[in-house]
Amino acid sequence: MVHAPARPPAGAPPVRINLYSDTQTRPSPGMKDAILRAEVGDEQHGDDPTVNALTDRMAALLGKEAAIFLPSGTMCNVIAILTHCRKGDEVVAHETSHILHSEGGTHAALTGVQIMPLRGPKGMFTADDVRAAIRPKTRYAPPQRLLEVEQTANIGGGAVWPLAQLNAVADVAHGQGWSTHMDGARLMNACVAAGIPAAEMAAGFDSVWLDFTKGLGAPLGAVLAGSEDFIGEAWRWKQRLGGSMRQAGVCAAACLYALDHNIDRLADDHANAKALARGLAQIPGFVVEEPETNLVFFDPRGAGITVADLSAALRLQGIQISGLGGRMRACTHLDVSAAMIEEAIAAIRDVVAKR
Repeated sequence: MVHAPARPPAGAPPVRINLYSDTQTRPSPGMKDAILRAEVGDEQHGDDPTVNALTDRMAALLGKEAAIFLPSGTMCNVIAILTHCRKGDEVVAHETSHILHSEGGTHAALTGVQIMPLRGPKGMFTADDVRAAIRPKTRYAPPQRLLEVEQTANIGGGAVWPLAQLNAVADVAHGQGWSTHMDGARLMNACVAAGIPAAEMAAGFDSVWLDFTKGLGAPLGAVLAGSEDFIGEAWRWKQRLGGSMRQAGVCAAACLYALDHNIDRLADDHANAKALARGLAQIPGFVVEEPETNLVFFDPRGAGITVADLSAALRLQGIQISGLGGRMRACTHLDVSAAMIEEAIAAIRDVVAKR
């Protein structure tokens, strides 16, 4: 939900410390080597061994029967909703959800569903909130077909849904005959932070996906998982929206490398986020939200500086941080070290002191 950054100011140096997003990660030498060595085949025919290895592994990791490899997480959400719903159906989701704010109006333009936004702190809602959203089953109301959650909740500050709360909202939805879908863009951040396996975290959800281009450090790719029948229909929508990726093993190899090397180290990103939050909280006037994972949201306006001015001043020092309205979002990832965090804190202090 972060807008693309404006062009850098004239004379701005290259970005040295990139806290803009975990999508900014670059493939490591080991990941590039895995890409070069990947065995490939035609994904359309089901004979790309590296794609097959990835989807089989992801289905097992997420506790589902089958999985499909897709270019992006947004495409996972679009295909999931197209598979679960028909035009005119209603999806129940949080008011800050990615599907509502950051997918270019796709669900109005392509899926034909409407989204009922629920409120709640940290990008979450409760079972009672879902019950209150249930419509009477009459010809006047849209059929409610799907409940959607984000784990972690991005605009909620990278917050982690408690497992009991996830299961409770899913139980209400299933009790109404709805399907359930989990946007798992940063699911492994949640699993590492909570110490809960992905399959257990996603057990109450009929479909779930994981993005490899964020904290896991791959250049592209996401995997959507669900039942055999669901993935069969998802493949039809993948065909309609552009078809297979053919020799996609070169991409899937990066994702397999990420599964082997970049999950446990997410804890380092969480530690760096907490260190950043502690440092920012010591700047007079800053309002800092305590991070649960790798996202640090803070408001600098109490120190007499706007989000835009602070962003611009840091960019001139080779430090990039995103702005979201009146807040800033700093995102830690595998290309950000503890030393970089300390340097960023010092730079922010210096900018504020010179106001």
